[in-house]
Amino acid sequence: MVERRKTYKEKPVMLVALGGNALIRKGQKGSIEEQFRNLRVPLSQVARLSRDYRIILTHGNGPQVGNLLLQQECCDALPRLPLEILVAQTQGQIGYMIESTLDSELMKLGNGTVPYIVTVLTYVVVDENDPAFRNPSKPIGPAFSEEAAARLPYRTVRTEKGYRRVVASPRPVTIVEKREIRRLVELGFLVISCGGGGIPVIRESRTFHGVDAVIDKDLASARLAGEVGVDVFVIATDVPGVALNYGYPDQTFLRSITVEEAVERLKKHEFPDGSMGPKVEAAVQFLEEGGRRAVIASIEEVEEAAAGRAGTEFISGRVRG
Repeated sequence: MVERRKTYKEKPVMLVALGGNALIRKGQKGSIEEQFRNLRVPLSQVARLSRDYRIILTHGNGPQVGNLLLQQECCDALPRLPLEILVAQTQGQIGYMIESTLDSELMKLGNGTVPYIVTVLTYVVVDENDPAFRNPSKPIGPAFSEEAAARLPYRTVRTEKGYRRVVASPRPVTIVEKREIRRLVELGFLVISCGGGGIPVIRESRTFHGVDAVIDKDLASARLAGEVGVDVFVIATDVPGVALNYGYPDQTFLRSITVEEAVERLKKHEFPDGSMGPKVEAAVQFLEEGGRRAVIASIEEVEEAAAGRAGTEFISGRVRG
């Protein structure tokens, strides 16, 4: 008996959050040719997954926004742009690269049911009273010597690479375009949104005002997933999944972890704040708010993770009705 393929509206909704390594791998210069070539790895899988899922894509922008900041530091002939404008620029840049690559991968399938693709410029509301604004801690942009950093007009912090600018990284409160994104998915669009965690804004009466901050991409993705009604949340990164004792000889990658165990380990700071911590927190948040499945996996194994054969699966008894 031939299994009936689901109609578009019967397909579950999957959100795939692509890490920065989807475009630029460790050791690469980050040329446009490299970025397009790297994108084919996850997007060929996303194209195949679109047969069985309605898909939303989110993505990081760390290297790209860092390059824009470096360009600004190297040129005094033009006025410098605020961070929220640079984030908006990367949303357009990376959105174009994902759209064009994904369109090519979809055409290769030749199944005659290529979904429409659209990139949504996405605002993300943050709380102006978020404690992160009082203690900026997120390093961004180029590295400077101690002497050069002392002359800069903004706060810096010492890192492995040198002294770097630090900005606030407030928690996402809500995605401004959530209704539009939900409607586009219902209409058959494959939606690219929340690039770089979204453009951070605060409410001022009935309007929004951009702020000098960056939002964690995975936390913004979890917020979007909850607000839009996503069923499956896949966080794609540069490691096979969640590991205990990561970086040590006894590191162990987990095939599954319960939400309760993940919460306890987060409280003990067993997952680094700057890397795996926000990803685990995002997966937990998604399931606690009613999501069906959450998995963290390698960029190379998005398809296998969706099928339950790779990555770290988060286990929860709570299922959306």
